[in-house]
Amino acid sequence: MEIRKVQISGGSSYIVSLPKNWIKQTKIQKNDPVGLIVQRDGTLLVTPNIKGEKIQKVKEFEIAASTDQTYLLRCLIGAYIAGYDTIKIWAHARLPPFVLGLVRDFTSNAVGQEVVEETETAIVIKDLLNPSEMPFDNTLKRMSVIVKGMHEDAVIALKTGDKALADDVISRDTDVDRLHWLIARQNNLIVGDINLSRKMNIPISMAEEYFLISRIIERIADHGTRIAYNVLELIGKTENAELIDVIEEASAYALSIFHSSMDAFHNKDLIKANDTILMVKKLEDICKTISTHALKYESQVAIFIVHISDSIRRIGDYSADICEVIINHLIGEEERAE
Repeated sequence: MEIRKVQISGGSSYIVSLPKNWIKQTKIQKNDPVGLIVQRDGTLLVTPNIKGEKIQKVKEFEIAASTDQTYLLRCLIGAYIAGYDTIKIWAHARLPPFVLGLVRDFTSNAVGQEVVEETETAIVIKDLLNPSEMPFDNTLKRMSVIVKGMHEDAVIALKTGDKALADDVISRDTDVDRLHWLIARQNNLIVGDINLSRKMNIPISMAEEYFLISRIIERIADHGTRIAYNVLELIGKTENAELIDVIEEASAYALSIFHSSMDAFHNKDLIKANDTILMVKKLEDICKTISTHALKYESQVAIFIVHISDSIRRIGDYSADICEVIINHLIGEEERAE
C-alpha cells in the first residue's frame, strides 16, 4: 500500500497525487478524465474507464492429439466461469477429431457461448450474453423450480415404477449445472468489474451470496439425481405401500423446508430463515423411520432405501445452510447500514 498525504489547493480543493506506475500502466495523459466511485465501505475507486466499457478477456488453449479430453473440457468450463469473453482452441496442425464434439457439448451446456469462427487449426468461442439480461434472482428461481420437480418426480417414479421418469430426473441435473455455472460466471464478472456491479445494481457481497446459494441448490439437485439412481435399483423390489408413504411424506416435508429457505432469501426474512432451520429436526425423525423400514429388506435392497433416506435428509441440511447464508448476509447488511 502506498501512503499519500492529502494537500489543499486554492484553499478549498483537496488533492492526492496518483502513483506514477499506475499512470503509465493505464496510459493516462495530461488532462485525461478519470472516474471516482465511492464504495460502500468508504474507500474510493479511481478508474480510467469512465464509460463503463467492459474489458475484453481472451483465453487460448493449445492442444494436440494427445490432449486429455476431460482435462480440456474442465479448462473450458473454468475459462467460462472465470469470465473470459473469448476462448480460442488451436493446434499447430489439424485439430483432433474429438474437439468438435467436445466444443459442441460445452456450448450446449454453457449459457451464451457460441462458436464464431472455425478453421482446420482453430475454433473461437465467444460469449454473446449480456450479463444484465440474466438477473441472478431469476436464475435462482429457475434452479429452485427444476430442483423441486426433480425430487417430486423421483418419488413419483418410485411409487409408479416409472423408469423413464427416473431417467428424465437424472438428465435434468445438467440444466441445474448450467445455471449454476452462469451464476458463478456472473459473480466473477462482478467481482472484477465494479461498473458491471453498478449496472446490475448488485453489490459484490450480494453477488457472492447468490453464488453460495446456487452452489447449495446445485448440491440438492445432485441428491435428486442420486435418489433417481436408487429408484431405478428399487423398482420392482419394494411394493410396501407403508414404506412408499413414509418416503413420500419425508420428501414433501424436505421440499417444504427448501421452499421456506428460498422464500426467506427472496423476502430477506431473518425470522423465517431461523424458523426454517428449526424444521430440520422433524425431517431427521421421519428419515429415521425410513431407515427402520429398510431393516425389513435384504441388505442389497436396504442399502438403496437408506441412500434415498440420506438424500432426503440432505435436502433439509442444505436448506438450513441456505438459511445460515441468509442470516449472515442480513446481519452484515444491518451493520453496514448503521
